[in-house]
Amino acid sequence: MIFGIGIDIIEIERIKKSVEKFGDLFLNKIFTENELNYCLSKKNKFQHLAARFAAKEAIAKSLATGWSKGFRWKDIDIVNEKNGLPKVNLRGNMSEFLGKEKSLKITMSHSENYVTCFAIIYSNGTKSN
Repeated sequence: MIFGIGIDIIEIERIKKSVEKFGDLFLNKIFTENELNYCLSKKNKFQHLAARFAAKEAIAKSLATGWSKGFRWKDIDIVNEKNGLPKVNLRGNMSEFLGKEKSLKITMSHSENYVTCFAIIYSNGTKSN
């Protein structure tokens, strides 16, 4: 069973302009330390930052919690598995949202100018007691 889906697309240039205008204020508001370490070490750092931004937006849409329900940017930490697939670690208020009966998966894709992400929350087949 699907509990929620979300999608987002963003221009990489928009993230670049935000970083250039607001610097660390923007970076530290949106991204976790893990995400910053990963993205800023890459040649195309703005592409990687944009991918994580789009992922957080898509996840927020799939959770359908809205900003008033305690969603915080840094409660979502996007990491990469050893095989390169993105993995979502939820923290803070979001950490208990899925419970044992739900799972969250994302996929990210990019072109030269855009990044997109799709998120899905689905039943993992277990029942909570």
